[in-house]
Amino acid sequence: MKKLFLLLSLLLTINLSVSAQVLEYAKEVVGTLASDEYKGRGYVGNGDKLAAEYIRAEFEKIGIKPYSKNYTQTFTTPVNTFPNAISFKLNGKELVPGKDFLVGPGSPSIKGAFSTISLSPEDMINEKAFVEILNQAAGKFIVIPPYDKSTFSKEENDRINGVIGFLTYHANNPAVGTIIQTDNKLTWSGSTSVNPKPIFTVSTESFDDRIIKVEVQLKNKFYKNYKTQNVLGYIEGTNTDSLIVLVAHYDHLGMMGKKATFNGANDNASGVAMLLSTAKYYAQNKPKYTTAFIAFGAEELGILGSKYFTENPLFDLSTIKFLVNFDLTGTGEEGIQVVNGSVYKEKFDKLKEINTENDLLAQVKIRGAACNSDHCMFDKKDVPSFFIYTLGGIKAYHDIYDRPETLPLTEFEDYYRLVILFVESI
Repeated sequence: MKKLFLLLSLLLTINLSVSAQVLEYAKEVVGTLASDEYKGRGYVGNGDKLAAEYIRAEFEKIGIKPYSKNYTQTFTTPVNTFPNAISFKLNGKELVPGKDFLVGPGSPSIKGAFSTISLSPEDMINEKAFVEILNQAAGKFIVIPPYDKSTFSKEENDRINGVIGFLTYHANNPAVGTIIQTDNKLTWSGSTSVNPKPIFTVSTESFDDRIIKVEVQLKNKFYKNYKTQNVLGYIEGTNTDSLIVLVAHYDHLGMMGKKATFNGANDNASGVAMLLSTAKYYAQNKPKYTTAFIAFGAEELGILGSKYFTENPLFDLSTIKFLVNFDLTGTGEEGIQVVNGSVYKEKFDKLKEINTENDLLAQVKIRGAACNSDHCMFDKKDVPSFFIYTLGGIKAYHDIYDRPETLPLTEFEDYYRLVILFVESI
């Protein structure tokens, strides 16, 4: 009995030690990739290339074999960027980019001082009122005050959205630009094109007065063919005829001017941390099947890295037994959500069973198909896959607050254990 107790104690100590190492490494990866030094892993200051080089070096250090020279697969994409300082004043008050306002990702350059004209939702619904205001908008900023969408019908909201689309994308808009005041959280994105007119979104928490005067200095830089990359390699398994593929995108939104960095700790430095953590495990524990590890670029620009890869694969896609996509793995208080769970129900049931038997995560929620991350491009090639993301915890997403110091990695270790057990069950 004493020997058994000592053995169990030893096993527990080893498990805790390994667990601590996994979490420590995950924090190191997230802390590095989501640091200001990596410039939000976007297209200002070669942030994407800095991140790709870090991952490449980690692959090499871990012992992953390359599919191509330097582990990379290069491709090009158009992208609009804002590398220079941005000045944005409303009624003489200087606003802070990222915190107080966002620049529309497809905005062109603009400089000057402008008066404004207000355009309410009611004006947008009323075609006659809209045309009258538009006729007075030349040389001015159109300002859309905050409004509650729930007070309008679906048809009215569709009309409002159509007008905002016109103001944003149509060259015949006579205004110099548009400002949308919102009570909602500021959430940014990327753009592969330049729109005819700039658009700014202003948080009412920072500025809720009536906007009379706008002073702005914004300069965009558009790349028609920006060269970026995927990073990939593999660990040979006992069975080399079939593949398990584990993926995560490493890119994020980069920088909006000189002062606003979108670090992307949860989205998706955390997913890369899971990718690299599983790679370390299989480097030390030979997998059943050859396992490929892919860090995709340009996901935030429209799932472009995985699209390029599936159209130019470096291995036969038909040999893939299953693919798991890690995106947003930094929380987990409320468990995980499994996209494609209802599509591959047998695999989902197995995942859920493993979770229950090992008492890992609070829940494993099922979801249907959704083209919302890199797995989607493999779906289109009939590759069976899951996209798994964590639930609960911080709400920072596509904003300046998604930083390493605010990311809890609450259930990272248990999620890691679940992934290893699930992959070994395939």
